[in-house]
Amino acid sequence: MTYLKPGKLCFLLVVPCVWMASRRRPKGKRNLAIAAACLIYALVVMQGTVLIQGRLFDYVARREVAPVNRLPNSFPAGESEQERVTFNPNVVYITMRSKRIKPANIRGTVRPKLRKKWTAKRAQTVRESDPGPFKSQGSQSIDQRLSGTEDATRLHATLARAEVERRVESSHRAGERKSTQAQNQNTGSNIRIYSDSAPSWLSRQDINAMRFLADSSIAQIHKVPQTGRRPLYLLEGVAGEQQSLKPSSRDLSKAPGCRQPCGVLKRPVDVSEVFAFHLDRILGLNRSLPAVVRRVHFIRDSLPRPVILWDDSLQMADNDTQSTVKLDWMSYQQLLKWKCWVHGKVPKPDWRCTDIHHYEWSKLALFDFLLQVYNRLDRNCCGFRPRKEDTCAQNGLKMKCDHQDNISLFHILYRDRDPRHLVFIDNKGFFDRNEDNLNFKVLQGITEFPESAISILKNGLLRERLLQSLFLDKLYWESQGGRRGIEKLIDVIERRATIFLTYINAHGFKVLPMNE
Repeated sequence: MTYLKPGKLCFLLVVPCVWMASRRRPKGKRNLAIAAACLIYALVVMQGTVLIQGRLFDYVARREVAPVNRLPNSFPAGESEQERVTFNPNVVYITMRSKRIKPANIRGTVRPKLRKKWTAKRAQTVRESDPGPFKSQGSQSIDQRLSGTEDATRLHATLARAEVERRVESSHRAGERKSTQAQNQNTGSNIRIYSDSAPSWLSRQDINAMRFLADSSIAQIHKVPQTGRRPLYLLEGVAGEQQSLKPSSRDLSKAPGCRQPCGVLKRPVDVSEVFAFHLDRILGLNRSLPAVVRRVHFIRDSLPRPVILWDDSLQMADNDTQSTVKLDWMSYQQLLKWKCWVHGKVPKPDWRCTDIHHYEWSKLALFDFLLQVYNRLDRNCCGFRPRKEDTCAQNGLKMKCDHQDNISLFHILYRDRDPRHLVFIDNKGFFDRNEDNLNFKVLQGITEFPESAISILKNGLLRERLLQSLFLDKLYWESQGGRRGIEKLIDVIERRATIFLTYINAHGFKVLPMNE
C-alpha cells in the first residue's frame, strides 16, 4: 500500500481552500467556514511535519556520532539499493558460537595410575615365572642389551609372547598342564612339553637329545679344524647329566669328537637349521640331526645360536666336498636312472652304484626344495638367481655353470653302520626367496616321491604340526618373534608346498611308500 507524504497532503488541502475562497465561487457563510477549517487543518499538519523532520535530523546526528551496523537483508521492504543508507561501510557478522576451549581433564578421560601399577606388577610376575629369556649376565636384560629399546616396548612384546604361549598350551588338558608346568619351572628346562608324551613324530631319543643340547652344562669346548672352512666348535656336556645319550667310544686322539655327548655350535644366521630339523621329523624323513637354539653366555654377543647334535659315526672323508661318497652332477643323474637298491635288487657292476638307496635322493630333493637349500645339489647356484650375499655369488661360482656335468655334490654323508641312508647336515634354509626364483634344479631327475611326506603336504596338517613342534624349543620360538613370526615362516613353506604339488601333478610323477 502507498502512503501520501505530509507535503503532498498539505498541498491537497490548501488547493480546495483557495478555490472555495476565490471569486469564482459564491460567497457564503458555509463556504467561508469550510475554507477556514481547511486552512487551520493545513497549518496544523504542516507544523507536525516540521516537528517530525526536526526529530529525524536529531536522530541522524546521534547515529553519526555512535553508528550502528545493520545486518544484510535488514532494510524495510520496498527500499531499493540506492535508498539504502550505510553509516559504517564495515559490516560485522555476529555469531552465537563461542570459541572452542579444550575441556579440562575430568575423571574417566585420563588413564588411572592404578592400571600402570598393575601392568608393572604383572610384568614382574611374568619375569619371575619365566627367568630364562629375561635375565643374563649382570642386571641388564638381554633384550635391552641387544636392541636398545625402551622397557615399555619390551614389556608389550613379552606380554604378547605370553599370550601366544597360553593359546598353544590350551590344546592340552588342564590337569596335565598344571602339573607339568610346575615341573618345568622347577627344572628350568628350555624344552617345553605340557603333556604326558611328546608329539608322535619326535622319538624319545630326539627329546633326550634336545634336552641335552638345550639344558646341559658345558664341561669343555673342542675346536675341530676343517680344510678350507671355518673350524667347528664342539660343546661337550658334563658326564652323568644325560644318561640316555650314550657317550662316544672313539678316541679324541684318533678322530675329532667327544668322550661325552657333544653339540656343534653354529652362527646365529644358521638358526633355520632348527626349523629344518622339525620339518624333517614331521614329513617322516628322519634324516637330519637334532637341533635346538641355545644362548651361550661366554660368547661376546650372547645371541641365540643353533646347536646341532654331534654324530661321530658319520664317515666324513677329508676332501673338498666333505662327503662320504664323491659324486658329480653327471654321475648323480646316472644313479637316478638305474634306481640302485630298489626292492632289494643288487645293482650291476657297470652301473657304478653307491651304497646309498635310490629313495634317499627323492627325500633329499623334496627336503632341499622346500627349504631352498642349494649347498648340496647346486653348489654353484645354477638353478636360480643368487643374491650378492650368497656364497656362490661371493666366490664367483655362478660363472662356472656352463659345464654343470662336472660340478661336484657336497655333504653327501651316511653313517658307517648304515650306508643305505643319508644324513642331512648344514640344512640352512632360505625363506626370503620369491616364488618366481625357486631352484627347481634340485628336483631334476627325480620321478618318485615319498608318500608319507606328500600326504602331510596335501591334508593341511603341516601348519598345525609345525606350531606344536616348534613350540617345544622355547628360545627358538622367542627368537623368531613368537607365533606371529613362526607363522610367517610356515606361510613360505606352505606356498612352496603348493608349487611343489602342482609341479609333480603336471609332470605325472609317482608317489610311493618309501618305508624300506
